Amino acid sequence: MTLFLVFVVAPLVELYVLIKTGQAIGALDTVALLVVSAFVGMALVRREGVRVWGRFVQTVQAGQTPSKEIADGVCVLLAGALFIAPGLVSDALALLLLFPPTRAIFRRFLLRRKSFGGLGGTRVIRATYGGRISDVGDVTDTTSRETKGELDP
Repeated sequence: MTLFLVFVVAPLVELYVLIKTGQAIGALDTVALLVVSAFVGMALVRREGVRVWGRFVQTVQAGQTPSKEIADGVCVLLAGALFIAPGLVSDALALLLLFPPTRAIFRRFLLRRKSFGGLGGTRVIRATYGGRISDVGDVTDTTSRETKGELDP
């Protein structure tokens, strides 16, 4: 059902909105609006992506679980994909995904979904850039070897 909505219904809605907009403001103005919204949207995606990445790095360096930052990154990535797709409805949805107050609504939805990996309640492997792993003590060098067979839980 979801694929039907994405690949059939959404393009028909976009086409309908573009035709109605073209009738109201003119075909060239509609095309110009699409081009301008794509460029402005990509600039906003870049700006928000840098901010989300910075918060992600700070959270990881602080040794905390970056669940909120990962969900924000997914929202910004989805917004970028929506800006690439031609259409005014997809651009409006992308703007909602970019602005922090409305992105918080989508983030809450993502964090509660089990199909998203239950990100809000999972254990995340934590790493620091200083070479120290707090659970094990001071570790400066490690080696690994290939393990064959099943491992006990």
